[in-house]
Amino acid sequence: MEKTDVRTRQRELTDLLNRASRAYYAEDREIMSNLEYDALYDELSALEKETGIVLAGSPTAQVGYAAVEELPKERHEKKMLSLDKTKDREELAAFLQDQKGLLSWKMDGLTVVLTYENGALTKAVTRGNGEVGEVITANARVFENLPLRIPFPGKLILRGEAIIRYSDFEKIKEEAEEYKNPRNLCSGSVRQLNDEITARRHVRFYAFGLVSAEYATDPSLTDFHNSRNEEMLFLKEQGFETVFFRIVTKDNVVEAVGAFEKEVQKEDIPSDGLVLILDDIAYGESLGATAKFPRNAIAFKWQDEEAETTLREVEWSASRTGLINPVAIFDPVELEGTTVRRASIHNISIVKSLELGIGDRIRVYKANMIIPQISENITRSGNLPIPSRCPVCGGETRIKKDNDSEVLFCENPACTAKQIKSFVLFVSRNGMNIEGLSEMTLEKFIAEGFIRTFADLFHLDRYRDRICELEGFGEKSYDNLMKSVEKAREVSPEALLYAIGIPGIGAAGGRLLSAHFEGDLEKIRHASVEELSEVEGIGGVLASQIREYFADEYNSAQLDALLQEVTLVRNEQAEGREQILAGKTFVITGAVHHFANRDELKNKILSLGGKAAGSVSAKTDYLINNDALSSSTKNKKAKELGIPILTEEEFLSMIGDA
Repeated sequence: MEKTDVRTRQRELTDLLNRASRAYYAEDREIMSNLEYDALYDELSALEKETGIVLAGSPTAQVGYAAVEELPKERHEKKMLSLDKTKDREELAAFLQDQKGLLSWKMDGLTVVLTYENGALTKAVTRGNGEVGEVITANARVFENLPLRIPFPGKLILRGEAIIRYSDFEKIKEEAEEYKNPRNLCSGSVRQLNDEITARRHVRFYAFGLVSAEYATDPSLTDFHNSRNEEMLFLKEQGFETVFFRIVTKDNVVEAVGAFEKEVQKEDIPSDGLVLILDDIAYGESLGATAKFPRNAIAFKWQDEEAETTLREVEWSASRTGLINPVAIFDPVELEGTTVRRASIHNISIVKSLELGIGDRIRVYKANMIIPQISENITRSGNLPIPSRCPVCGGETRIKKDNDSEVLFCENPACTAKQIKSFVLFVSRNGMNIEGLSEMTLEKFIAEGFIRTFADLFHLDRYRDRICELEGFGEKSYDNLMKSVEKAREVSPEALLYAIGIPGIGAAGGRLLSAHFEGDLEKIRHASVEELSEVEGIGGVLASQIREYFADEYNSAQLDALLQEVTLVRNEQAEGREQILAGKTFVITGAVHHFANRDELKNKILSLGGKAAGSVSAKTDYLINNDALSSSTKNKKAKELGIPILTEEEFLSMIGDA
């Protein structure tokens, strides 16, 4: 390759890798696979060694990506470097030489630095670009397993990974469908402006390193005998969950990697490899660091098992928002001990970059040994047609630009795929709370033409005979359904706002909007982006989405028709009701006996001016739990923080006749 061509390629790779890093670290999305990124990174490193030139802005000379603008920024006391990496197990043995090391999971989440002073959590900052991160202290306080107070009396700074477990991701991914994996959901959740949203996302924290521990009065408390292992044991004693690790030497590190490899597919915590760090602190630090990597630690990336197969079909799957996702269907192959037939392609940009075509020979692998991905298209025929019609409703599609990626959308507002998912949300417990309408039943009603808009649900009596003839229905089922429909004619503004499916607005968002605008739906409908941005917990992006939703003619017409059928009943700050719980924050856990469910109790609190949070934090005033002796996490946190635990009876006594 000519020198000019080499330098041109360096510039191309630098630009491409920086765009991929920006998407991954700052925008919670992916424009290329980990495998592709690693290959391009290695190519750039090789070219830099060949030429002796490192371009300004090269990812080999930078650490991470710049922090985003929404949260306050703060400079780290100690710069956070990336780790050099290898896929060669024997290289780990060579790295150790005659030293002991700690081999642990390399967790795939968001790195966070925590500061405790006199036992209290005082600050949490994301890694950011390694030098400057984002301050997320309020959100860290609602991480599910993070101690807010610890026994250490001095100043303690530690690092760890905020993650969302696969099991939790599966439960909540439908309400946050813009996030494709636990890592992206975690990154978006940790950096929310409203910590109530963070609390609902089940974020957990695993410590992986001590930065410093200072306590002058008793130096013995900070004597860790020059051992990383001792530091980790100390962090456990302080109440932190730590990343799982093994003590290894050059003689058993390869065997230990094999043991981790057997466990990775069963592990509930997302991991994209392993980390090996020297146990001897002083010796490790004496090795120093390069401009980018410390020399006392190294990352091991899984050597992804790949298989070659033939692409047979691309399935286009429509969602509630109209986004149409491509999924590759190929001849079955064995990967990491399981049979794989499908892999998500994510968006049109990736389809184009791979130049996919039916019948192409492709190579597939499991990212992090878990998620099937296409690593390479060998044939690159590029003959895959992008649907001009929605696969569900036949409506026109349009390719839209979403940041740096192209995505496919169905333009038909009455698309059946949108309708089914929208109706499921509409009738849910936190929405209109209409019982007897499962997703399967809604599919039947849509197919039969009984419902096309939300308002149609209130006129199902037109189809009484036909409904009673449907499989699984009878007169009793029909009567029960109609009672539930009639009951739903009275609805709170916050429940309605959730039910109609405004992008990004969940049950908590509905309550925030309703409280800020005093339940006046018309004010909310016509509020400007600036006015919506003034709502606590509603940022500029979400405000724009709300404004766009209400400005849409179809959405507006559907809401007008719906408002002819329902009556808005104020739950929050009801007229004439004394706000005796104003300024008080409650958390509810366990079974309830005096209310139909916890949502009813939550609405009672809201109606009296109080707030209902999802998890216990320093902001909590009371925990309501009928089992005061429970060993639940919420009870433990409440006791640690000195927060009163009330039974329902005690709560009812508190509010009296209100």
